Amino acid sequence: MSHWLGVVCRDHVQRATRLGIAQLGHGKRGGLARLAAGDRLVYYSPRTSLRDGEPLQAFTALGEVADDEIWQADEGDFQPWRRRVDYLPDAVETPIRSLSLDLTAQPGWGIHLRRGLLPLTDGDFAAIHAAMRP
Repeated sequence: MSHWLGVVCRDHVQRATRLGIAQLGHGKRGGLARLAAGDRLVYYSPRTSLRDGEPLQAFTALGEVADDEIWQADEGDFQPWRRRVDYLPDAVETPIRSLSLDLTAQPGWGIHLRRGLLPLTDGDFAAIHAAMRP
């Protein structure tokens, strides 16, 4: 089992949790293919919405990848790749700066978030999970 951090705006995270799916990298397949059934996925939202959202910088959802199936959805002119995820119900939104993490220990840590999907250490996942539990 691995732990992952997906970087997605809060609006998109809220939609994903309602649908019980994960979608990363603006619907690209590559990031999802790195995940395996049983892996844990934490969403970090730098903003409330994609284009003109307010700065947020918080962990916004946490779940477990349900299976190994990756499928392509059809939303008209947008066909994003998705996976099924079982999300922690009622997860508490947690500001990233409220936690002491390996992820944020180095100067310039935010540049790594531009990748959209990062592995998390076991310690970072444990701290985030404890903070987000209702």
